[in-house]
Amino acid sequence: MIRKEEILPEVVIKFAGDSGDGMQLTGTQFTNNTAMMGIDLATFPDFPAEIRAPQGTIPGVSGYQLRFSSDRIFTPGDECDILVAMNAAALKTNLKSLKKGGKIIANTDGFDAKNLRLANYPEGVNPIENDSLGNYELIKMDVTKMTREALKDFTLGIKEKDRAKNMFVLGFLYWMYNRDMDSSIKFLTDKFGKKPELLNSNIKALQAGYNYGDTTETFTTRYKVEKATMEPGQYRNIMGNQALSYGLIAASQKSGLPIFLGTYPITPASDILHELSKYKSFGIRTFQAEDEIAGISAAIGAAYGGSLGVTTTSGPGMALKTEAMGLAVMLEIPLLIINIQRGGPSTGLPTKTEQSDLLQAYYGRNGECPMPVISASTPSDCFDAIYEAVRIAVQHMTPVIFLSDGYIANGAEPWKFPISVDLPPIQVTFKTELGVGEEKFQPYLRDEKLVRPWAVPGTPGLEHRVGGLEKQNNTGNISYDPDNHQLMVKIRQEKIDRIANYIPEQKLDSGPEKGQILVLGWGSTYGAIKSAVHEMQEQGYAISHAHLRHMRPFPRNLGDILKNFDQVLIPEINNGQLVKIIRDQFLVDARAYNKIMGIPITKTELIQKLKEMLGGLN
Repeated sequence: MIRKEEILPEVVIKFAGDSGDGMQLTGTQFTNNTAMMGIDLATFPDFPAEIRAPQGTIPGVSGYQLRFSSDRIFTPGDECDILVAMNAAALKTNLKSLKKGGKIIANTDGFDAKNLRLANYPEGVNPIENDSLGNYELIKMDVTKMTREALKDFTLGIKEKDRAKNMFVLGFLYWMYNRDMDSSIKFLTDKFGKKPELLNSNIKALQAGYNYGDTTETFTTRYKVEKATMEPGQYRNIMGNQALSYGLIAASQKSGLPIFLGTYPITPASDILHELSKYKSFGIRTFQAEDEIAGISAAIGAAYGGSLGVTTTSGPGMALKTEAMGLAVMLEIPLLIINIQRGGPSTGLPTKTEQSDLLQAYYGRNGECPMPVISASTPSDCFDAIYEAVRIAVQHMTPVIFLSDGYIANGAEPWKFPISVDLPPIQVTFKTELGVGEEKFQPYLRDEKLVRPWAVPGTPGLEHRVGGLEKQNNTGNISYDPDNHQLMVKIRQEKIDRIANYIPEQKLDSGPEKGQILVLGWGSTYGAIKSAVHEMQEQGYAISHAHLRHMRPFPRNLGDILKNFDQVLIPEINNGQLVKIIRDQFLVDARAYNKIMGIPITKTELIQKLKEMLGGLN
């Protein structure tokens, strides 16, 4: 049969099925294969909110969106070109995100009467059998039947054979996009090398899916996306929590401080514990505590003892850790509190993304309790952002809150390997003896940064008292004096404010220094803002984009930047948090664009909002 090949600039695929269908694994394998080809990519895994939702139901749908392109991209795409729907619930949940004219690859076995009922389709209605999908290209495949047929010679049970359905689909997509299967075969060999039948059955299903595309006459076109032009260097595919973990390891090596992670598992932060526990050879100690409070308390003890204390959590855990955070502020010790944000309040939406903990990071403690706040913007940016957070913590003797979110943590993109010698040094100084003329150790005697010395317990002559009660200035003794309390509150605030003198000034990500609109963002809105602003700039609009890493204190020139624009738009995946802080600190009438649906803001939405604002200017 004669096949033609079509070159495409980019493709967006959404893999969707029941949580037991292996869609996350399928998406990850296709992503890794794409990354190895040097194609730019961005991903968005979409996990079910319930751990064990009933099979075939809408709450149990698991999705994985991948966008890959021959050009640089910054989002996983607003709409999909291809939707892989393993059952009726997957189709119903994701059809609204498929482009008109897009392809639907439907596993017909997942559209039987039971699955249709579980997906809440009306009695007698089957979307892949009526004309309701006329605006799309429907490809019907009985994946379950063909997988079982391919594995008929294996002694595995039906359930074990059906688990290989995702490999059949993956093989078919490898054929459709003209890919080599070697990377997935290697993965399967590493995973099932000690279980030959499982290994061989999965490889057989993968090859059967590829052969199905190659031999059936239904498909006359294969597609290809060319390699992207990227800065020379060594790249790998990386997710946000991985990059964050590697950034902590790099900071530990550069500072000479051993890492102690005291934590309690919570979605979506748990992968940081899993990742760091693999690197004991780098002097990393990981401690899974009995609860959130024990986790941060152990990390505080480690920091007091001269280690790089780290604790990880999400919003509900942050609420539990607040009293201990106040203790760390009172002690003035370096500590990293890493919050991978998710939908709230309370248990909220554990697997859905949100940026709703910024005000909690600013104000969510009793008393006057200031702490620096650092935010990551993309999965790969987690490496540099956490490295900067460590630098601030140890050089300014303060706990630091680090904000990421589920979108960043589980999303993936190409990451250029940093070279160790190119990483900025992190200088750490421990006090080891009394200074000239110092008769007795003064644990709260400060330098020009208002930073107190870091003295490791057990150092001769440097014995001192710590605790949560108010400290007397310089001596660190307990003090109830009202004038001293006001002085210490002011000093602790000024110490955090002075950090602005030791961080870079804010730069524009793109656009003119003065113009009609500045889009000011933080965190995971980066890709959508960058893409929307770029498109508006190409149309001739004077729109600029600035993205914050240092959330508290702000870069010292931020106020001057804000005054250079007629309007300021702040998009956030919350109900308006940064916009409140900007209005308060800079008296700027910033406008908010808020989305609180557990999913990212899209480029299309922002372009529409910007055009509305421009109409108001004319």
